[in-house]
Amino acid sequence: MRRIVVIGGGIVGLATARELARRGDEVVVLEKEPRWAAHQTGHNSNVVHAGLYYKPGSLKARLSVAGNRSMVAYARAQGVPVDVCGKLVVATTSREIPRLHALAARAAENGVPARLITAEEAREHEPEVACVAALRVESTAVVDFPAVCAALVRELSGADLRLSTPALAVRGRGGKVEVATPGGVVRADALVNCAGLHSDRVARMAGLAPAARIVPFRGEYYELRRPDLVRGLIYPVPDPTLPFLGVHLTRMLDGSVHAGPNAVLALRREGYRWRDFSASDVAEVLRFPGTWRLARRYARTGLEEVLRSFSRERFAASLARLVPAVTSSDLVRAGAGVRAQAMLPDGSLVDDFLIQTAPGQVHVLNAPSPAATSALEIARHIATQV
Repeated sequence: MRRIVVIGGGIVGLATARELARRGDEVVVLEKEPRWAAHQTGHNSNVVHAGLYYKPGSLKARLSVAGNRSMVAYARAQGVPVDVCGKLVVATTSREIPRLHALAARAAENGVPARLITAEEAREHEPEVACVAALRVESTAVVDFPAVCAALVRELSGADLRLSTPALAVRGRGGKVEVATPGGVVRADALVNCAGLHSDRVARMAGLAPAARIVPFRGEYYELRRPDLVRGLIYPVPDPTLPFLGVHLTRMLDGSVHAGPNAVLALRREGYRWRDFSASDVAEVLRFPGTWRLARRYARTGLEEVLRSFSRERFAASLARLVPAVTSSDLVRAGAGVRAQAMLPDGSLVDDFLIQTAPGQVHVLNAPSPAATSALEIARHIATQV
């Protein structure tokens, strides 16, 4: 029996540990926080994505389409709340219709159940929506991802699960791997790095030269005071020249409606507010040449995101393109998440899952959305590589 240490107790780390245990390995999971799913998993929109946005044949496309099915099935089997509500991607002007049709074609290539509908049909699903056409995506769902993690932990009852246990150092020794922690050294046959916002640092700690650098982007959310304005999920047509999807509206399992996220550079790797600041984290971002190349490429977009972060009116105006009845007085701050986005030195954002290996090591270096959707499939993919 192999002994494998997994660093990171988010949904990808826990799903990977479960998959390895199911295959007969002895598993140790190290999580630096005092609870599971403390960061990306516990600070997202809880959407189970369908897989329509991603390049056909990519890991994201393949694993999210399969993950949509496996995550919904797992939630139902474990008694975790899940609602397969579907969503609308709406074109608000005629100029967006070609992009909407291109998205429909990509959905078909990826095997995602989706159909183009008229504005009148869209309003049958969402009476308050404003659009000239829409794409109806039936398999999109909403789930309680922290509850999924709790179910994974229950299934790992026989494993060595360690909260409040950061990895301090990693070294290879005699064909094994040793991970130093505050409670002593963990010795194992292999290492899986699922450290999310710190995955590149763990990789460097283990002697690997990571192919990309993690740059944290904060996404801020509001909650609608009038949740009756939205029945399900409403998304804009994404601009293919921009790296993020744009603000959207999501009805949660409790009936509340969340709006967002925007995307601004976080001033700390776990910086959920503007005042969350780390001089060393900021210096690391500023020293990285990719940061400046990205900033030049998206200067106008970046400025608009920052302005929207400070202006409830600008945020509301973005939402009103989708649902005109939304006003700034409808918005209540509802927290934020931080996306662990891998960036290359040329300033391009890694747009697929990125997994890098070394002898006895597997490092998950880029697993932002739809990683939660795809977690069970990513776990199977990783387990075959360990």
